[in-house]
Amino acid sequence: MRKMLLFGFYLVAAVVVGALLAAAATQVPALAWLAFGKSIGLSVENPMVIDLSVIKVAFGLEVGITVAHLLCLIAAFFGYRYTVKAMGWMQHEDNER
Repeated sequence: MRKMLLFGFYLVAAVVVGALLAAAATQVPALAWLAFGKSIGLSVENPMVIDLSVIKVAFGLEVGITVAHLLCLIAAFFGYRYTVKAMGWMQHEDNER
């Protein structure tokens, strides 16, 4: 459970830091490549709408990722692995099995 919470923390932190880096990189011409990215999914501005006369349902899900996000996610993965090894959680679970 602790490992899953730690992984979730690293994942959320990487997404937030990646977004901050991408936003800051747009101001610096030499680092603008960090803000390059694409969005995939159903557009949130123009969602898919199902109108049943009584109820109207709109579906929209869009995921955007930039180079800064990818770099932060890779760094978070290695940081997570280092933290798990440093705390000895890997050996602890192997001994329980």
